[in-house]
Amino acid sequence: MSKQSKRREALVYHAKPRPGKIEVVPTKSYSTQRDLSLAYSPGVAEPCLEIEKNTENVYKYTNKGNLVAVISNGTAVLGLGNIGAEASKPVMEGKGLLFKIFADIDVFDIEIDTENIDEFIATVKNISPTFGGINLEDIKAPEAFEIEKRLKEELNIPVMHDDQHGTAIISAAALLNALELAEKKIEDVTIVISGAGAAAVSCTRLYKACGAKDENIVMLDSKGVIRKDRENLSAEKAEFASHKKIDTLEEAMKGADVFVGLSVKDIVSPAMLKSMAHNPIVFAMANPDPEIEYDLAVKTRDDIIMATGRSDHPNQVNNVLGFPFIFRGALDVRATKINEAMKMAAVHALANLAKEPVPEQVNIAYGETRLAFGKDYIIPKPFDPRLIATVPPAVAKAAMESGVATTEITDWEKYKDELYDRMGSDSKIIRLLLNRAKTAPKRIVFAEADHLDVLKAAQIVFEEGIGIPVLLGRKEIILELMDEIDFEGEVEIIDPKHDENADKLEHYAKKLWEKRRRSGISLYTAKKLMSERNYFAGMMLDEGDVDCMISGYARSYPSVVVPVFETVGSFEGVSKVATTNLMLTKRGPLFISDTSINIDPTAKELAKIAQMTNYTMKMFGLEPVIAMISYANFGSSKDPHATKVREAVDLLHKSNPDMIVDGELQTDFALNPEMLKTKFPFSKLAGKKVNALIFPNLDSANSNYKLLKELDGVESIGPIMLGMRKPVHILQLGASVEEMVNMAAIAVVDAQQKEKRKKEQQSK
Repeated sequence: MSKQSKRREALVYHAKPRPGKIEVVPTKSYSTQRDLSLAYSPGVAEPCLEIEKNTENVYKYTNKGNLVAVISNGTAVLGLGNIGAEASKPVMEGKGLLFKIFADIDVFDIEIDTENIDEFIATVKNISPTFGGINLEDIKAPEAFEIEKRLKEELNIPVMHDDQHGTAIISAAALLNALELAEKKIEDVTIVISGAGAAAVSCTRLYKACGAKDENIVMLDSKGVIRKDRENLSAEKAEFASHKKIDTLEEAMKGADVFVGLSVKDIVSPAMLKSMAHNPIVFAMANPDPEIEYDLAVKTRDDIIMATGRSDHPNQVNNVLGFPFIFRGALDVRATKINEAMKMAAVHALANLAKEPVPEQVNIAYGETRLAFGKDYIIPKPFDPRLIATVPPAVAKAAMESGVATTEITDWEKYKDELYDRMGSDSKIIRLLLNRAKTAPKRIVFAEADHLDVLKAAQIVFEEGIGIPVLLGRKEIILELMDEIDFEGEVEIIDPKHDENADKLEHYAKKLWEKRRRSGISLYTAKKLMSERNYFAGMMLDEGDVDCMISGYARSYPSVVVPVFETVGSFEGVSKVATTNLMLTKRGPLFISDTSINIDPTAKELAKIAQMTNYTMKMFGLEPVIAMISYANFGSSKDPHATKVREAVDLLHKSNPDMIVDGELQTDFALNPEMLKTKFPFSKLAGKKVNALIFPNLDSANSNYKLLKELDGVESIGPIMLGMRKPVHILQLGASVEEMVNMAAIAVVDAQQKEKRKKEQQSK
């Protein structure tokens, strides 16, 4: 994509379908006059009077306890500099988005149009009663130091300048683990800090709090080593001025144990790296380009332990590991400030989490066989679901123990459960899916690439590295549309009806005839079918010319299903292919099967659908908890529609005793753990959170998933094909670009999984 196209795409993302990235959503009912009279006048007077009596009641009756202000004056926006208050708003909205999706914290972004320190502080103080916490952002140094210091002293709610402390907390956790692997002690190592801004100063202070010694620290700014004998040093720079008689980074690096870069790209040379001590620790965190390229660094020193700010290398120092969870813990005990004890608790929580066994969901997301504590894994991954239940409790405990908490948590297990429940509406599973696809992209044939939206989806798949598109359709139209959307890059285009593909068409026709000749297809018919794109694409997949297939955007589901059944077919032993839809609900991911194919499956077929759903869920890194749905509960009806489900459950309990599956159950009992546990404590699902529903027929499954999608705005991914021999996935008619990209990622992950399964079978 050209620079101009990327610019346009970014602008459209922020402008459409409605400007901005965040909104305010009511949390109470408002449909009746009674609701409105309670929400506003006259009912609203009652909580106002209660808060007047005791201001602490503001946490009881308003959203203050879950509301953070992200505040900036736009004087130091990452990579852009001093762009002003209004121009910084998209960044602040983005920060609010991260708070919400990682820790379920609501945010108002506040842009203050002043560079005067006193005016800025006065504004924040005046609006502070609205908020439970203040996150300062992108304020230039040295003003940032004074602003944060004074606000922490003068306000009774948590205040943190994330640019300073976020990087410090994450990198300190990584440093402690890196030192452990290098078999070095923090009080003994020499540390070189390249950069002297807010982040560098905060990092160095925190390293000292962890045990680093002043005499072992050398800090550099754009003028070189900050020495005691340099004149006109700011208070912050003077704090870290060195007695050593050296001037350059090259001199500072000789014999150093640790390099921490918060400066500019390419300032560390291979020669400097070679001059460092054994087992050097290098945190090159300049963004987007580090102080020394990762590949060059690991090639130069095989004993290096390295971290960067980039997601495409091991050990990403990413602030999102810190600020959402630190504020979450602080808010939940109504802390009056974020103090050193709380920051240190976050450091140790992150460091310790990296040493624990990694959930399969994280391994899957990052395409790893087994992530384990070591040189390439010294800090948790941003998509690790355990972060929400690890860092906030540590921070909350530290707040309580250090005396800054104004309320206490007594049941820590219950608190952790509540934290996990907060993340039920999050769409992390999509990010995990896309991330995993990128680890090993596969060739995807888009069978309807001469449609604009399909081509847009293929463009995103190509540019994001999710897969390698093969574009099928009328070549002249595809080329025209590619020019229209600035689709650049070497991508294969195939027109089945074009003369240049005659040999390929002939080959596929012959193969199809050999496959289907005992099912009434003649060679002549096979050749005729090959001019139809879904047959052609299916044979491309069947012959291994592509790894997966996407179709269905412009044609009805049955018209696509038949060609792929006849060309690709199902797994050996699978009598009935089925589909499942992944619904991203407020309570978490929920799979619904079978949504598209089997009209009235038998008990045996229902059991098979449950088994295939179980397998697919594990592909997503989820632990399946499956309810077999009916209008009846555990034998309450003898009607064949209910007994069919009961028989399917019996078959599953005998053939797959380790599967967590039970029924027959009504939907409300399946989705309400408390109700289920109270009424049916004997069930295998009692006390568990159901994340898959197997419906007894196509009517109920299809209607329910579409009802959720349209009525409650639940995002749906699917239908995902279950039981196909090779990865082929069929879109709903008129699917959105985003839905097609998600399905392409599923197709790639499916191909990865099938390839892995094949290798495992071959090795036995």
